[in-house]
Amino acid sequence: MGIRETFSFAELEGWLNERRVTEIECLVPDLTGVARGKILPREKFSEDRGMRLPEVVLGMTVTGNAPESPEYDAVISELDHDMILRPDASTVCLVPWAVDPTAQVIHDCFKHDGTLVPYAPRTVLRHVLELYAKKGLKPVVAPELEFYLVAQNVDPDLPLKPPIGRSGRAETSRQHYSIDAVNEFDPLFEDIYDYCNVMDLEVDTLIHEIGAGQMEINFLHGDPLDLADKTFFFKRTLREAALRHKMYATFMAKPMANEPGSAMHIHQSIVDVSTGRNLFTKEDGSESDAFRHYIGGLQKYLPASMAFLAPYVNSYRRLVRHTAAPINIQWGKDNRTVGIRVPESSPANRRVENRVIGADANPYVAMAASLACGYLGMEEKLEPAPESTSSAYNSDYQLPRSLSEAIKMMASTPQLHQVLGKEFCTVYRLVKEAEYEEFMRVISPWEREHLLLHV
Repeated sequence: MGIRETFSFAELEGWLNERRVTEIECLVPDLTGVARGKILPREKFSEDRGMRLPEVVLGMTVTGNAPESPEYDAVISELDHDMILRPDASTVCLVPWAVDPTAQVIHDCFKHDGTLVPYAPRTVLRHVLELYAKKGLKPVVAPELEFYLVAQNVDPDLPLKPPIGRSGRAETSRQHYSIDAVNEFDPLFEDIYDYCNVMDLEVDTLIHEIGAGQMEINFLHGDPLDLADKTFFFKRTLREAALRHKMYATFMAKPMANEPGSAMHIHQSIVDVSTGRNLFTKEDGSESDAFRHYIGGLQKYLPASMAFLAPYVNSYRRLVRHTAAPINIQWGKDNRTVGIRVPESSPANRRVENRVIGADANPYVAMAASLACGYLGMEEKLEPAPESTSSAYNSDYQLPRSLSEAIKMMASTPQLHQVLGKEFCTVYRLVKEAEYEEFMRVISPWEREHLLLHV
C-alpha cells in the first residue's frame, strides 16, 4: 500500500525519515473492524518493535464487553495475556488529516511462541488464503462498499436524517446514480479523494446509490488481504472526513427505516498461479467445473456463514424482500435480485459477486468467510442449483432471519470451523451470543408504541 511488501524494516525507516514522520499510529483491526492499538512517538516505534496489547481486545462485543464463560476463558485466558504486535510494513501510509507528520501501520498479532493469534481477523483471512496457495491458487477480489451520509445525531433515540448539502437542503427523494446528488457533497468527496490518494487506497468509482444520502465506493480488483486492509483504512478515513464536514458517515446495514440498506458486494475469481489463468474459465472460454463448484459452495455454506457476513441484529433488517437486498442464495447472470450474481464479462474476467454481505461486516472476516464457502464448494465438488432467470425477490427466504438463528447455523457447521479455525469460530460465536443477549435487554420504540396500551 504505502510501500512494497519486500521492503525491510531498514527501508521502512527510510520511508519514515523521508516523510519526517514524528508519530506512528499502530493499528489492529478487532472483530468489529474497528482500529485498536496505540500511538507511539517515532523514536519509541523504532526502538521497541513488538508492541503489546491484551488478548481480550480481539474478543470484545461492539459495546466493549467480553463474554463470561469457561469456553471463552479456554481460548482467551482470564489472566488477560499480552499479544505481541508486529507491523506489516506493506500497510504503512500517512495519516492525511494529521497536523504533524503521522504514519499509520497495521500490525499482526502473535503469541509469545511466535505463532499468529488464531482469532485475529487478519490471521483468519491469511489462513484461508494459505489453503488456496497450497492448491496453487490465488483469489482475486473487488469490494463495492455502500454507506450513508447522515446529519449529525447526538441522541440515539432520534431517527437519522440525510445531511444538508451545498444547496442548503437535505435529500427528500431517492437519487439513484444522480451526479447532481453526489455534487451536493463535493467538498467532502474532494477531501476523501485527496486522503485516499495520499494513502494509495486506489479507489475506483463513486456513485450515488438508491437511498437518500446513500453512496457507494468501488475498489480496483486485487489481493484479498490488501483489499481488506484498504477497506479497513477507507472506513476510518471516511468517518474522519465526514466529521470534518459536520456530518456522520455510517456503515450500518440499515440506518434508516424507510431507505434501502447498505451492502459490501465482493466480486471474486480464482487464478491458477502456474498459468495465470482464471480458474472459472476453460481454455475454450466456457464455464469451468470450478466455476460451478464455487457457486455451489456459496449456495450451501452462505446461510451458515451469515453471522460473519451480517454480524449484528441490525444487519437482518436489510435482508427484506424488495429492498434492493437478496433474501436467498439463488444465482443468476446479470441478475441483481439474487444473492450470487455473475456479472456480464469476458471469459478471462469471469467472476462471482457475493451480494449478501452487509456494509457493517468486518472486511477481513467477510472475505475469509466468502472465500471459505467457495473453497469448500470446489473441494466437495458441489453442483449449484439451476440458474435463476427471473426475480429472486419472488422466491422463498433461504437466509437466516435473525442474528440468533445465524449463530446457531454457524455453530452447527463444522466444515466452516475447519477452514476458518476452531478457536476463531468459538470466540466469534461467544462474542455474538453476548451481543445478542445485550440487545435483548433493550426495549424498542416499536414495543412501547404498539404494545404499551394494546396488549
